Amino acid sequence: MTVTAGRTLGPAPAHTVAGALEAATGYLRAQQDPRGWWKGELETNVTMDAEDLLMREFLGIRREQETAEAARWIRSQQGSDGSWANFRGGPGDLSSTVEAWVALRLAGDDPGAEHMRRAASFVLAGGGLERSRVFTRIWLALFGLWSWDELPDMPPELVFLPPWFPLNVYDWACWARQTVVPLTVVATLRPSRPLPFGVDELRSGAPRPPQAPPWTLTGAFQRLDSVLHLYSRHPIRPLRRLAMRRAAEWVLARQEADGSWGGIQPPWVYSLLALHLLGYPTDHPAMRAGLRGLDRFLIREQTPDGWVRRLEACQSPVWDTCLAVTALLDAGAAPDDPDVLRAADWLLEEEIRLPGDWAVRRPDLEPGGWAFEFDNDGYPDIDDTAEVVLALRRVAHPDRERLRGVIDRAVAWNIGMQSRDGGWAAFDADNTREVITKLPFCDFGAVIDPPSADVTAHVVEMLAAEGRSDDPACRRGVTWLLQAQEPDGSWFGRWGANHVYGTGGAVPALVAAGIPASDPAVRRAVGWLERHQNPDGGWGEDLRSYTDPAWVGRGTSTASQTAWALLALLAAGERSEAVERGVRWLVDTQLPDGSWDEPEFTGTGFPGDFYIRYHLYRMVFPISALGRYLRGEGPR
Repeated sequence: MTVTAGRTLGPAPAHTVAGALEAATGYLRAQQDPRGWWKGELETNVTMDAEDLLMREFLGIRREQETAEAARWIRSQQGSDGSWANFRGGPGDLSSTVEAWVALRLAGDDPGAEHMRRAASFVLAGGGLERSRVFTRIWLALFGLWSWDELPDMPPELVFLPPWFPLNVYDWACWARQTVVPLTVVATLRPSRPLPFGVDELRSGAPRPPQAPPWTLTGAFQRLDSVLHLYSRHPIRPLRRLAMRRAAEWVLARQEADGSWGGIQPPWVYSLLALHLLGYPTDHPAMRAGLRGLDRFLIREQTPDGWVRRLEACQSPVWDTCLAVTALLDAGAAPDDPDVLRAADWLLEEEIRLPGDWAVRRPDLEPGGWAFEFDNDGYPDIDDTAEVVLALRRVAHPDRERLRGVIDRAVAWNIGMQSRDGGWAAFDADNTREVITKLPFCDFGAVIDPPSADVTAHVVEMLAAEGRSDDPACRRGVTWLLQAQEPDGSWFGRWGANHVYGTGGAVPALVAAGIPASDPAVRRAVGWLERHQNPDGGWGEDLRSYTDPAWVGRGTSTASQTAWALLALLAAGERSEAVERGVRWLVDTQLPDGSWDEPEFTGTGFPGDFYIRYHLYRMVFPISALGRYLRGEGPR
């Protein structure tokens, strides 16, 4: 659990680029843990806190203090229109508002109170509970506030489908499969534990939307759902019992050392609910570890209104640490700098040498890589592994043989995880069966893990840095990137906001891999960045760009997005007015303590649905950009 205190800082006086860089690196160094790692808060939205309270209520372990602190945080995030948004400054979200309203009722808030009435009005204007997402209605069904009959059926027999059969659990993205398997248990048992209040204030009475035509995939799956509901009422009993047992075994086998599942909130919460419903008491080792592990994901902060409590959806120490090492080295730190070496030692210890779910598609590939989190050995990811290699290969570690062995394994693993089309995804290879997205259950978030421009770019850049630009894997990755370029010259950013992020990753990778700065693809990207620079000299892109093209490349200037644009322009060899203005924006907006203020969310979990504010993005990327600017360097 992290405890923080609020602070207010005024604007910094104008100073030199070198001075700004020195102040920023000093601030970053001060954030390093004595054990070598960095970890900034990973801030999301209040659904994490609302669902945490609902889970604790369901398990019978909710306490008044944690309820009061979480409710205080939830209230503080309500918008002027009564809603709760999925990111700071964003539009209100219907489902998030429903969940926040129910959590506040759990905390004792009067439905007649002004803030509750405004929330209910927003929900009703958006169509009411009836138009909320499936996950929200599952939470309501747990407490008898929605009918299980009105939810998509997810049979536990899903675990029996072999990996080659469509809709098997490995067709889902890793974060989705870990959520779906325990949910099949929950949905099969159909619990209902009534609360002392109802949700009639949020019901609009809207009828169910009509089914899609039967000849479409969506319509066919809607009709299949009716068949599954019928089967659930009259299942083959021995098969169902075996499926429930197999699902429980699948879930238990994937619990991490810290008690989590996947190191992320959704599978963690639903796994605890499933095990509880299967009869596991809260003092069972798996349950006890799971609940205890959540404490490490809590942030408690003193505010003028009292202590607040919020839950991180995930934690990003490996990602933060490798980016921080790269930033320090870009800023001119020596390869054997003590802070760099401590971080390198920690990263070396975090290497994952065990196979995970990825091995279902790549059974003969030797393990070697890193996860995003402290404990997620079952799910190393390609993006982290590429960025860790880019950092470690620049470190003058005393054990060069060990370092080289770790890097070589990681490079081989990343190459082995290339998808058939030449790109790289985040966690799996060839996780691209879009048929699964048409299931009635899948109305929220990305449920498959296809290759993306940002991950592919990071792997290509890593291979180029390792002197493997001519390897077939790297050339195929370059081809994939060139084909993925948008007509306007940008690249879509899957894991960061959005085209600024994608372009900020793709250009350095292409140049590192040998594409000349004069190449038309690079020039189009440079032109796109220059056209989308804000009048103040910075860059920003609102997260609404994922759903509304009018926002592409448009938004309030932020430190991280300005840095991404500068990294691309510097890699392309630009020393233009656009670069000078971007650098000046970073210098002029730096705070007295050497940091930058960035309340905006610039990270992405699920495009269109779930976003992230990485608290260290405002430091690591500007430091890299300023460092490369001063050193006159292009790509790593």
